[in-house]
Amino acid sequence: MAHTEQMTLEGRIAGRKHKDIFESIRRRGTVSKIELLDKSGLTGSTLTRTLEELTAQGLILEAGFGESTGGRRPILYEINPHYGYVFGLDLSRIHSRLILFDLRMNKLESRRWAMTEELTPALLLDRIAEAALEMLERHGIAHDKVLGLGIGAVGPLDRESGTLIDPLHFPSGGWANLSIAPYLEHRLGFPVLLENGANAALIGESWSDRERDYRHMLYIHAGVGLRSAMMTNGQVVYGAVDMEGSLGQMIVQSDGPRLWGQGNYGALESYASIPALEHQAQSLLKRGRDSLLARLEPDPERITFAHLQTALQENDPLTVELFTQAATFFGIGLANLLNILHPEKVILGGPLVSSYSGFFHTATRVAVQRTYYYPTYQVVFSHGSLGEEAIVTGSALLVVNRLTAP
Repeated sequence: MAHTEQMTLEGRIAGRKHKDIFESIRRRGTVSKIELLDKSGLTGSTLTRTLEELTAQGLILEAGFGESTGGRRPILYEINPHYGYVFGLDLSRIHSRLILFDLRMNKLESRRWAMTEELTPALLLDRIAEAALEMLERHGIAHDKVLGLGIGAVGPLDRESGTLIDPLHFPSGGWANLSIAPYLEHRLGFPVLLENGANAALIGESWSDRERDYRHMLYIHAGVGLRSAMMTNGQVVYGAVDMEGSLGQMIVQSDGPRLWGQGNYGALESYASIPALEHQAQSLLKRGRDSLLARLEPDPERITFAHLQTALQENDPLTVELFTQAATFFGIGLANLLNILHPEKVILGGPLVSSYSGFFHTATRVAVQRTYYYPTYQVVFSHGSLGEEAIVTGSALLVVNRLTAP
């Protein structure tokens, strides 16, 4: 996003105290003036003036009166949902999803696209732009009410320039060196921010669980690849570079195979990823193993993750065996992360986790068994509360969070 547009978005709320009060109201939902006074440390007159200015600007609303504690009933404040609107976009390798939110993060409309060989980047971006403009028209939202669009995408990527560098395993080609944020910004006419999808998902999940004060959180997305993100004290931890899939290169068996004929031998993604499961199923079927999969698709080479999901629903023994094995290796990799990072909460998401409940339970049990300081060190495991909408929600929050950025 261009520097001048960043300043426009971040400068909508002037002054640190205004941003802090706005953020307090946003995080609490509905809050009384007395609570804000206790939390902010401002004098009564300064807080009153700040609230009046935020109200006059249309950022917050008076929401009636709270319960009396002996004196006058306190005024309640809440965010004005119609001050502005934001889009979130999840750009992934199986499905991509666009959602329009109001400023309270209420979902107004959603659109999803299945990623196919025919859906090239140019075609998808055109459909995204068209869908966004159609949503605004249907909801009667003026263009200047849109704060921006946040994108959570498969990496590696360059957040500053808004460019996808060389993402792997998309069904169609043409994703390398794609200036996605500048293109959509030009088409739509409002700011566009790009972020790694795992980081976006963690931002979304952290927001949904904002009443709990977890200082250190870890998110892992298990799908076509393995993606991870870490947050400390409410801030995403960034490395020197954004390298998608590096978690998947963790070695869990030194003499093991490698996926796609590249990367490390015995890497975690060779055992716990959608391509790994597809390859293992194909190999076992070729060896004559009995399975519902063979009746769903007679040609082993044509077995896909969709077939595996169907077989799981029927509790097919071979497919359950494959997922349990993948979850076991995933748990070993997770234990390695726990022993290094010591997060307080770990959120597991992605198609592997959501497709089979046993995956989560097996992976977390294996991880706990191999965590060095357990039970002195305790960790909370979670599916998260946003499910498939974690990335798209976090992407929209990227834009909203800029309102109170320094």
